[in-house]
Amino acid sequence: MISLRRLRPGVRAIFSGTRRMAESAAKRKPAPIEVDGSMLEGGGQILRISAVLSCLLRRPLSIDRIRAKRSKPGLRPQHLTGLQLVADICRGQLMSGYVGSCEIKLHPGAIHGGQYEADTVTAGSVALLIQVSLPCLLFAKEPSRLRLAGGTNAAMAPPVDFIEHVFSPIARRMGVNCEVNVVKRGFYPKGGGFLELNVTPVDRLVAIDLMEPGVLVSIRGYAISSGVLPPESAGDIAAECQQQLCSQHKSLIGDVSFDIAADHLPPGQAKATGSCVMLVAETSTGCLLAGTGLGSRDKSNKQVAAEAVDMLVRNLEHGACVDEHLQDQLIILMALAEGRSRILSGPLTLHTKTAIELCRQVLKVEFDVSSVEGKPDNFVLSCEGIAFTR
Repeated sequence: MISLRRLRPGVRAIFSGTRRMAESAAKRKPAPIEVDGSMLEGGGQILRISAVLSCLLRRPLSIDRIRAKRSKPGLRPQHLTGLQLVADICRGQLMSGYVGSCEIKLHPGAIHGGQYEADTVTAGSVALLIQVSLPCLLFAKEPSRLRLAGGTNAAMAPPVDFIEHVFSPIARRMGVNCEVNVVKRGFYPKGGGFLELNVTPVDRLVAIDLMEPGVLVSIRGYAISSGVLPPESAGDIAAECQQQLCSQHKSLIGDVSFDIAADHLPPGQAKATGSCVMLVAETSTGCLLAGTGLGSRDKSNKQVAAEAVDMLVRNLEHGACVDEHLQDQLIILMALAEGRSRILSGPLTLHTKTAIELCRQVLKVEFDVSSVEGKPDNFVLSCEGIAFTR
C-alpha cells in the first residue's frame, strides 16, 4: 500500500509551483487602464486619448460613464468610428461598441501599419479621426494610408485644414511626418467629405520648445464655398476677413502681408452646399495661430468671416506660441517624446486639462503648469517625456 502521507510534500510542491507560475503570469499581464468618461471635458477627448494610450501601451482599457453629463449620454457615431478604427489598427477587440453605449472595453494587440478606411456616416469630424489614429500609426513598423470619410468642416471641432496647415508643420518639429490630401469637402450638417492621410512611422518623437512668440509677419488662408451658394461667396468672405482685420484690429496686426485665397468648388469637390474660411497667422519665430469660420443657413458671409477673425484675434492677443486647438493636440506628443518639452500657451482649455490628467494617470507623466508673471492669460506647460519607442 502506498502511503498518502508520502505524497503530500510532492503535492504541495506542485501546487506551490503552480501558484508561483500564476503569480508570475499575473505580474507580466499589463494592468488595465480604467477611466471615468465623465471627468473634466467629459466627452470625446477622453475617449480619443484613452484609446491611443491603450493601443500604444497594449494595456486593456475600460471606460465607464461615457459622456454621462451630456444631453445625449453615451457614444455618438463619430466616437464609435474612432474607437473601431483604433481597434482595427492594433488588431484589438472592442466590446460594447454601439451608439448610445455608456461603457466600453478595448483589448489591444500589436499596432500594424497599412491601409485603413473609416466613415463616420454623419458630419462627424474626420479631423478627430486623425487625432485618434495618428499617434498610434506613428509607432507602426510600416507606413500607413488612411481613407477617411465624414465632415471635413464640422461643428464643434477643428477643420481638417487645421491639421494640414497648423498641427502638421509644428508636429513635424517633433518628428511627425504625415500628409493630408482633401479629395472632397464635407460640410456640416451633411458631411460626406473624404480625405487621404499618409503616415510615416518614427522610432521615437523628440521634445519641442515653443517659448518665443516672435512678432506677426503674415496672415494667410483661404475661403471656400460650394453648392448653390453664389460663386462670389468665397471671395466675399475672404475680402471681409481682411477688411475686418485692417479696420478693427490695426493696432494688433500692424502692416502685415495678407494672402487669403478664395475658391468656389465644383460639384465633384464638395458633397453639398457649404462655406468655410481658415486664417493662419505666422510669426517671426515660426509660430502658427489659427482662426476658422464655418457657414450655415443662418449666417451671412460677414458673420462667417467675423467668426474666423474673432478666433484669430483672440489667439493673437494672448501672445502665446500655440492657439486654443494646438495646445491640447500637442500634450500627448510631449508626453511620449524624448526629452523635456515646453510650450507657451494662452488660457488652458478643458480639452488640454483633460489630456494632461490622462497622461498623468496612465503614463505617470507630470506636467508643470506655471503662470507667466505680468501675463495672467499665459501659461508655460512643460514635461519630461517617456521616450516611447515601438
